[in-house]
Amino acid sequence: MLHPLGIEQVRIESGFWAEMQNLNSTAMIQHCEEWMERLGWIGNFDAVVDGRIVTERQGREFSDSDVYKLMEAMAWEIGRSGDGSLDSRFTALVGRIQPVQEADGYLNTRFGRAGQPPRYSDLEWGHELYCYGHLLQAAVARGRTRGLDDPFVDIARRAADHVCDTFGPDGILSVCGHAEVEVALVEFGRMTDQERYIDQAKLFVDRRGHGVLEDIEFGRAYYQDDEPIRDSVVLRGHSVRATYLAAGAIDLSIEQGDDELFSAVKQQMDATLARRTYITGGMGAHHEGESFGADFELPSDRAYAETCAGIGSMMTNYRLLLATGDMKYADVIERTLFNVLATSPAEDGRSFFYANTLHQREPGTVPAEDEVSARASSSMRAPWFAVSCCPTNVSRTVASLGAYVATSTADGVQVLQYAEGEIAAELSNGRVALRVETDYPNDGTIVVTVAKTIDHAWTIGLRVPAWAGESAILRVRGEEQRVQPGLVEVAGPFAVGEVIELELPLGVRVVRPDVRVDALRGQIAFERGPLVLCVESVDAPDVQKVDELRVAGAPMVDEYGVVRVPMISINTPERAWPYTDEISASPVGGASGVPLVPYFSWGNRGSSTMRVWIPTTDDVLGRA
Repeated sequence: MLHPLGIEQVRIESGFWAEMQNLNSTAMIQHCEEWMERLGWIGNFDAVVDGRIVTERQGREFSDSDVYKLMEAMAWEIGRSGDGSLDSRFTALVGRIQPVQEADGYLNTRFGRAGQPPRYSDLEWGHELYCYGHLLQAAVARGRTRGLDDPFVDIARRAADHVCDTFGPDGILSVCGHAEVEVALVEFGRMTDQERYIDQAKLFVDRRGHGVLEDIEFGRAYYQDDEPIRDSVVLRGHSVRATYLAAGAIDLSIEQGDDELFSAVKQQMDATLARRTYITGGMGAHHEGESFGADFELPSDRAYAETCAGIGSMMTNYRLLLATGDMKYADVIERTLFNVLATSPAEDGRSFFYANTLHQREPGTVPAEDEVSARASSSMRAPWFAVSCCPTNVSRTVASLGAYVATSTADGVQVLQYAEGEIAAELSNGRVALRVETDYPNDGTIVVTVAKTIDHAWTIGLRVPAWAGESAILRVRGEEQRVQPGLVEVAGPFAVGEVIELELPLGVRVVRPDVRVDALRGQIAFERGPLVLCVESVDAPDVQKVDELRVAGAPMVDEYGVVRVPMISINTPERAWPYTDEISASPVGGASGVPLVPYFSWGNRGSSTMRVWIPTTDDVLGRA
């Protein structure tokens, strides 16, 4: 339905996401590279060449994949900014990896040599195919920004051929415990125009779910090997594995015209969004197994909501958006961008959340700047983790953000995510260009100016988010009208300099949970535009923990644009069962109330407690 526009067609120039991309280029990419050099994850490739790998290999079995995700981030950033010094660093990494690849295309630092486990001897946990997946996706980034005649693309091509030779119809009839190679093979097959790679992705997708992997303590659902993907009704198991597999299956279904497969995965994602997704867009309710919970099992204080799962959700919903043209998937991407992706990195780009809790009960522990942290710790952002899939995943996604902004059809351009910059597209009758001006999400006004046009009718589409309700206003050619959520299209022909203006309401919204979410009864949340808000203890100095707070009135916006909510503090003394003691309450924050902050910003001001869903007093906003 919609054609994706690449980073060479969309330039984000200023505002929220431009600042994030600048942070990535100046801090995050280098930070990731420095840590992997320091810990020896990149040095593993040198150790193979020098014959030291058996005794000196560093990192987990999948550490190669983080090197490849770093290289994907570099490749997109080089394509976006033309950074020559970064290109030199990328080329140097290629030079260290290339000698490790064996004659048949096999490439891994953990398996296959004397003194190491044999190749593919641990498909459940070894992650060899997973590492190939990230190698291929990094090569896609390089190929799409520098062309197919590139040494790194050649490495990936040899690796992809090896996978097909080894796991083809007459080869190893199994899959990887961590889905990733499926989506990568389709992406790489598209770019190189090699149907063989797409056929191999189909073999992997069709094999999974038939018990080809060993059972484990989490059960085969952990890696989606419990039932065929065509028979599933909702995403389950490890949330990153599930979303990566879904993304690959959607790509495969589109490439091969498999409507049955597409419908099955679409149903699974729709059900997951309806019943197993946090208000932030986060996915994964269980720390054990990093997995989805049951329907409506969405506890705030135990939310895992791994950053990588949010990125996997974006990958899947982006593909559903392109395939169907349904703007609800663009809404999901926006929610996840602002409330998961943007939440992970600290303001300086040098520490990250791995998991994204919605309720921090105890003040966080400040991690050491020079030590590796446990991956599941979410009390404060940490500079690096023993499993650091999230920092590199954030970096590669931020570098390629332009690809999420807009799409095209034969006779139109659709602006789907709002950021100031320029958009160009080749339509059936010629090239057009738009200039977007906005301070979104701080301001709800989006001004689109036609910068280049054609002498034919064409359309400009603007997404009206579902959260805007019936309050969005479109101004075109001197006329003003309210528009409904979805894609609102303005028909041309257009003159250069013609302006379309969309105004989205940024009033504060009170959100109530579905009554089936037991963990949230008696609580409400607040949103403003695409941002989920939260209360942080540093903004309520009169209380020790935010758990003492109760909403006691309607939200308001002060003269500085800060959202404030009247609250009281519940003083709960040490009590003994049967809890007959009286509980006292006192106002907090004065007449103006307690300020709320965007969820993505929490934890940047030192150790604190925080919550998104806040309990109410009995009569607040007309409901218990």
